[in-house]
Amino acid sequence: MFIFFEIIQMISAILLGFLILVHSAKGEGLGSIGSTAQMFQSTSTVEKGLNIITAIIAFLFVMSSAVIGWGLIK
Repeated sequence: MFIFFEIIQMISAILLGFLILVHSAKGEGLGSIGSTAQMFQSTSTVEKGLNIITAIIAFLFVMSSAVIGWGLIK
C-alpha cells in the first residue's frame, strides 16, 4: 500500500508541475497593481476546467504526501 501512495505522489507531482506551466499568465507582476482593466476579465470555460483539474491534482498530492509523511501506511 505504501508503494501505491508513492506512485500517486510521483504522478501527481509531475502532473501538477505540467498543469501549472499550462496556465496562462494572470497579470504583469507588480506592474499590474494600478491596472484595473484585467480585474474585470472573465475566465474562459477551458481555464475554469483547468483550475478544477489543477485543484484536484494538488489535493491528491497533498493527501498522498500527508499519508506518507505521517506514516499512516506501513
